[in-house]
Amino acid sequence: MFLNSFIQMLPILIIAAAGYFGGKLFKIDNRSLVTLVSDFFMPMLIFHSIYFSDLSGSLMLDLTGIVTLIIIIQTALAYLYARMAKIDARGFVPPNIFMNAGFLGIPLMKLWGGTEAMNIIVVFDQVQTIYIFTLGLLIITGGLSAKSLANMLKAPLLWAIFAGFACKMLGLNIWEPLLTTFEFAGNAGPPLAAFILGSSMSLESVRINRHVIAGVCIRMFVGYGLGLLAVLLFGMTGTARTVVLVASALPAAVFSSILPMRYGVQSAYAVPIVVLSTLISVITIPLTFMLAG
Repeated sequence: MFLNSFIQMLPILIIAAAGYFGGKLFKIDNRSLVTLVSDFFMPMLIFHSIYFSDLSGSLMLDLTGIVTLIIIIQTALAYLYARMAKIDARGFVPPNIFMNAGFLGIPLMKLWGGTEAMNIIVVFDQVQTIYIFTLGLLIITGGLSAKSLANMLKAPLLWAIFAGFACKMLGLNIWEPLLTTFEFAGNAGPPLAAFILGSSMSLESVRINRHVIAGVCIRMFVGYGLGLLAVLLFGMTGTARTVVLVASALPAAVFSSILPMRYGVQSAYAVPIVVLSTLISVITIPLTFMLAG
């Protein structure tokens, strides 16, 4: 399991390393890349994945409740820490509360439990994605205001989520070449996000301090505890229980460091939390599988 976990994370680490050295050797416009990924490639990926997902009504409701419980409590804890430590919550909170359930979790669960486990984490990730581009945008843009609501309404990713669910629920038939285009373009999103993560590391020193360590602990260790609470409250058993427990303790989502950059928030915490949590997850992911039984 240690080897399998490392193999699943290796592409992210290699592409991020390529971005790091690329940023050292060439002048890379990270801001343009971030806009390109968040406003063009990722919306196509999200729409395509939702449109072709296998959604179960009861499972969707349970997972929506579980993801909501975990995110709300972690948001409160991360905000409390940021307030006590007197640091900017806009860049600190998102990598604490959003886990890498898509780029890492989906292939990891497919390897571990096949289609059944993969379908569960796909739903888990889709619910979380809605929170990333609603709650996440509110956090990054400074709270509920006319400006933050305008940013939400202008976010192509949010419209892609709603359009994907609408087309899925209504059973609309989308022109096949268009779906193929969405799949082709969307596949560029995850590697570009990893490349930007590495490139941003080349522009500023990644410092591991007590706030970064606290963020990693909130994301992974507190996350696992909240996952355990959630499966008990919702009566999750079998494969679904294991998927939720492991997903709740996954490293910080790569996009949680990209999104603040997209809206001009400079943070000394987002990138280091993503990097450190991804590295130590080589150990923590197998441990969570063992603890989940």
